[in-house]
Amino acid sequence: MCDQDHFEEDRLEYEARGLVTRKQFGAMLGAGVAMALPQVANAAAVTESDVNVMTPDGAADCYFVHPSSGTAAGVLMWPDIFGLRPAFRQIGKRLAEAGYAVLVVNPFYRTKKAPTAEAGGATPIQELMPMARTLSETTHMADAKAFIAWLDAQKSVDKSRKIGTQGYCMGGPIAFRTAAAVPGRVGAVASFHGGGLVNDTPASPHLQAAKTKAQFLIAIAENDDKRLPNDKVVLKETFEKAGLPAEIEVYAGAAHGWCPPDSRVYNEPLAEKAWSRLLALYGKALA
Repeated sequence: MCDQDHFEEDRLEYEARGLVTRKQFGAMLGAGVAMALPQVANAAAVTESDVNVMTPDGAADCYFVHPSSGTAAGVLMWPDIFGLRPAFRQIGKRLAEAGYAVLVVNPFYRTKKAPTAEAGGATPIQELMPMARTLSETTHMADAKAFIAWLDAQKSVDKSRKIGTQGYCMGGPIAFRTAAAVPGRVGAVASFHGGGLVNDTPASPHLQAAKTKAQFLIAIAENDDKRLPNDKVVLKETFEKAGLPAEIEVYAGAAHGWCPPDSRVYNEPLAEKAWSRLLALYGKALA
């Protein structure tokens, strides 16, 4: 899913259709610069910090943000291939303002501390592929267990409530595997323009996720659906067979990568729709 031609084609197409302007695109070219996200109504005051989480492979640098008072359901957030950066700090902080304790991770900590993409969402994909190839099913599962254990050790996390996990692009299948890694703890899984959710091996993320008891939100970009039109069918049939609630929707007019605010194809109306569905999922599954 994450290739440079793909992103450049999307940017040109959506600029031509008036869904992203040259001014918006130019504003996003600076390192890690993100467009401002809409404010949360009745936003909670939050506390934010940079933290190191110990995993079997070393210390992972992460961003942790949570309501300043009381406890909240924990959320583990997996960014896209551009990694932990200001755009995902914005997303994490916004979710904390909505009432959740959020850990946003650097999935590439074994290779490089964040920021791992020097120009944020404008970084050429080919520069990032070597880091992406260092990750695997094994690292996904090991990291998920370590990150969730860390969340559960925080005083700000309500251990009586299930944990949510969400992933973007390559983070989608990692979120699926997070549920499989800690099936008794994860209650909600969200994938936004996730790449590689379905494959024909027994270790396919969708098959692993179907063995859990989580609820799912799967938001698919229109152009991803055009490339892989059967994925949504496989996902729907798999989760129905497993008896798991799953909202699976193709977002008409959305290009792969439409949710992060520093994306070349950021689409605010559709990103806000996906955001509202995320809050609905967490409101049900993490209550």
